[in-house]
Amino acid sequence: MNTYAATINATEYPPHLKHKVIFETFDQLQPQESMLLINDHDPKPLRFQFLSTHPDGFNWEYIEQGPTTFQVKISKL
Repeated sequence: MNTYAATINATEYPPHLKHKVIFETFDQLQPQESMLLINDHDPKPLRFQFLSTHPDGFNWEYIEQGPTTFQVKISKL
């Protein structure tokens, strides 16, 4: 069973706050800690943003890939 330092259900936030909350949470993780992101669509654009801002600092692993729920384990390296 996976243990996460934080869980974010992105559907609970207004669109203009989602990425802000996700990145603030990620920044608070210690190295090797993970957070779980839950969303109602594939968060591919967020992954591209992580690649841009933290190119070698994260790992992205799908736990569930739709069709209605997407769960991603995002780990800080």
